[in-house]
Amino acid sequence: MYVTLLSEPTPVNFAAVKRLEDVTSTRPSRYAAGAHLFYEGDPADYVYEIQSGTVRLTRVLETGCRQVIAFGLPGDIVGFPDGGLHHTECDALTPVVVIAHRRTALEAGEGDPKTHQRLFHAALREISTMQDHLMMLARKSALEKVASFLIALSQRIGRCNGTVTVVDLPMSRTDIADFLGLAIETVSRTFSQLRQLGAIVLETPQTILVRDIGALVKASQAVGH
Repeated sequence: MYVTLLSEPTPVNFAAVKRLEDVTSTRPSRYAAGAHLFYEGDPADYVYEIQSGTVRLTRVLETGCRQVIAFGLPGDIVGFPDGGLHHTECDALTPVVVIAHRRTALEAGEGDPKTHQRLFHAALREISTMQDHLMMLARKSALEKVASFLIALSQRIGRCNGTVTVVDLPMSRTDIADFLGLAIETVSRTFSQLRQLGAIVLETPQTILVRDIGALVKASQAVGH
């Protein structure tokens, strides 16, 4: 997930199955929170279709600083290769269920044509949303970034509860900061600012209630440049 506004896909729940080595392109696999799907530099033998849960894509810069590249949510496909290798690390923030699609089979045109079409469109969508995300990082203020991030999450994983949308954050404040290019203190301060504006309620550190989506949208467009 990059910070773009998409319609919410419907997650699918599957039973637990065996290790990745036993997975084909039609069988789901379950990973515990903290497990790695792949590391940066690993051969990109598979791409992964997220069925449920959240994964985190990260890179470590030469300075030792970490950058969160994206979050994989239900409906996303992660692991597109760079010259045959994974260019990020991918770990599970929550228990996840994925379908691993063997890359060689996809490149050879084997398997279900509808699956090929879905993965092709996913790749195009990733390019487009990545461009939007880079523009957001370069041009938006801290308030606009955090508000845009919460809007995207509410669309993707929020659930309606009366007059509010409940968003259970699968990532930490540090993850959000590393994703949005902000300091963790800035993220926390901006959450408080959005609360004071009446846009959100912080029910718990990891549970946010979107009380006024209009105010949140306004905050995401607050500052001109």
